Order: sequence, then C-alpha cells, then structure tokens
Amino acid sequence: MKRFVTAILLSGYALMASSLDYVEVHGVKVPVIYEEDKRLPIVSMQLVFTGSGSVDEGQKGGLARLSAKMLNEGSKSRGSVGFADALDARAIQLSATAGNETFVIELGSLKEEFDTGLALLQEQLKEPNFTAKTLTKTKTMALSDIARKEADFDTVASNELKAVLFEGTPMATPNIGTVESINQIKLKDIQSFVASHLVISNALVVIGGDISKDQAFQKAKQLLSDLSVGKKANDRYFEPRKTPKESILKRPATEQAYLYFGSPFAMREGDSEYYKARVAMFILGSSGFGSRMMEEIRVKRGLAYSAYSRLSVAKTNTYFSGYLQTKLQSQTEAKKTVIEVIDTFVRDGVTQNELDQARKFLLGSEPLRVETLSQRLGRTFSEYYSGKPLGSSVQELEMIRNLKLDDLNDFIKRHGEIRNLSYAIVTK
Repeated sequence: MKRFVTAILLSGYALMASSLDYVEVHGVKVPVIYEEDKRLPIVSMQLVFTGSGSVDEGQKGGLARLSAKMLNEGSKSRGSVGFADALDARAIQLSATAGNETFVIELGSLKEEFDTGLALLQEQLKEPNFTAKTLTKTKTMALSDIARKEADFDTVASNELKAVLFEGTPMATPNIGTVESINQIKLKDIQSFVASHLVISNALVVIGGDISKDQAFQKAKQLLSDLSVGKKANDRYFEPRKTPKESILKRPATEQAYLYFGSPFAMREGDSEYYKARVAMFILGSSGFGSRMMEEIRVKRGLAYSAYSRLSVAKTNTYFSGYLQTKLQSQTEAKKTVIEVIDTFVRDGVTQNELDQARKFLLGSEPLRVETLSQRLGRTFSEYYSGKPLGSSVQELEMIRNLKLDDLNDFIKRHGEIRNLSYAIVTK
C-alpha cells in the first residue's frame, strides 16, 4: 500500500505529520487521511462525500442542506429524541453538514466511547429517520432560517452577488435554498439524494486522535462496508460572469448601504501560482488593517468601518469578491473608491514594504494554522482534495519566502480581469 506523509518543519521542529493511504471496500479504493495524537484520549472521524453538496442538487435549492438536517434527526427505531439521548449519555458528538461541494458526517468522542459512536452512526445510515413528520419539522426550520436571513442585509447582498456572478447555475442559489425551492422538496427527493450521493465511490475518511493506524483503518472499513458502491459524482466547474452587471435591492429598513462586489479570476484549484495570489490578495484586502482596501476606504476617506476582499479558489469555481458597508449618502463615492483601489493595484502593483509585511505575517502565523489535530488533518485533506502533493503547503511557504517583487507585480498585472466588477447593493 502506497503511503504518503506530510510533515511541516518550521523553526526547526515538526508541526504536522498526517498520512494518506487507501482502504479497499467492495472493490473501491477509498482515501483515508490519518494522524495519531495521544495527547488527549479522544478520537474524531469525518466521513466526507465529495461532489455531494449544493452544486449537485439540480433545480431543488437547499436539498443537500435539508438532507443533512434530516440525517441529524437520528434513526427510525430511536426517533430524534431517543437518538439524541443515546449520544448525550456517552458525550458523543455526531452531526451532518452539507456545503457547496461536499457532504460531511462528523463523529467525535472519548476513545472509550468511539465504538458506541460508530455503532450509532451505522444505525443512522442504515435506517435514517426519513419520515413525513421529520421532513415537515426540518422544512419548517429551514423556512424559519430563510426568513431570519432576509433581515440580515449582509447575507442578502452576499447571496445576490452570487446570483449575479453565477447566473443560471446552481451557484446562484444559496445552499440554504429559497422559500419556493424548500416548499417543493418531497421526502422522495431527500431519499434519492442521500442514496445517490452517500456512496463508497464518493467517500473519503479523515480520522485521527488516540487510535492506532490499524484500528483507524479497521473502523473506516467497517463503516464504509455498509454503504453501496454507487457512482462517482462528476466534476463540475462554473465560470463567473465576465461582463460587469449591477443589481440594486431596495430595503426600506436599512440605515446604510451594503456594497458587495465580485469579478472573475483566471485561476483553477491546484494552480502553481496560487502562492502569488495568496500574497497579492492579502495585500489588497484580506489582511484587515493595513490592507489597501482598508487604508483607502476607511483610514483615508472614512467611508466604511471595514472593507474586505478575498479570492475564492475551489474545485467548482474561482472568483474575486469583497464588501463594505457605508452611509447611504456615501454609496456612490464608496463604489468609485473600490474601482480606483483595484485599478491602481493592477496597474502599479505593490511596494517592497507591502510584500515584506505580507511575507512576515504569512510565514510567522503558519504555526497557528497547524497547532491542533483538526487543523493538521484539514490541511492534509485540502492538499489531497485540490490535487496537490502532500507537503505542498511547506513548499508554498518557501516560495512565499523567496518571492520577488517583480514576479509578484507581473502576476498582478496579468490578472486585470478583477477590474470587471459586478455589484450587489442593498440600499434604501
């Protein structure tokens, strides 16, 4: 069996050591990311199903998230309350969540209770509490969440920006769904989504803690054996809008304007120049105080309490985005300033001092990103999921350490597409 080991060496000592191996179940090789950590008598496991999030729910927005909520209602034999009581009695944590790209079931407990937790998870998967009563309950909660978020104008503007950037794709619908889409979901839709996505062909296991490797692999195989092989989900990618578009939502209750902006960025997950993007975006708007956005919009002009921008690079999409809140009367000036800041950034690049400060922070804060078991396992998962070699995070740090100003500014100039800004604005 081929074995890969990731080790991060910072300041002369190892901070990370997670391995990636495979376990064969019903003829399918399933990746297992593992790390032993005996400092606390706990074990945690994540059962990850790739290609099984909201981007693969078709026209039924909120289906993946609602399916996770339904799975959290326990098993048919115990019911929601009985199942929760069984978990609480042993201090076992068990929950399912659905994101854009993945569906994740997480199990955590004391070492001595892990077998009990595993048995309860197997029970939940074999006989999920998928009933009409449970569906009504979870749909009511989902509709309540949607109604509550309608009063959160940051969320409204953020969702509208994605609707603008990814118009006509599953990315345009928030993973929580809409009132219309939630009302249309039937029990058979939940059952079909779970049956077709929670399968061995989509599975990946992340496990660590006070458990030996042999035990971890045996537990993983035991859990996976109960699943059907199924069909591996297709890789999907959604291009953001290239031509700018603006959407203005009027909300009489708001006392300020919420400006959310976004644009395409010509990069795919696993790109060899991602480290340059990481430094560039840190300087432009991801570093809080000291970033270009914050300096120009808040410090110099006093247009907003905070201003932020970031780059999202995922398997299914890549885009640049940012936001700020400002006074209603300053909305036009704030929008103009964002355009100016980005235009100057692309045209003139960054200074040596900005590069030095960004490098100092990114390298100096790295130990904080791998100090816990979950962080280290998550780092290894991210490397594997993005198609990078394990240990690439270490190499990326070295490339940041050796990054030259001219190379960074050349990279920034080649990405003038971030000027093609689309807007979602909530105002009065």
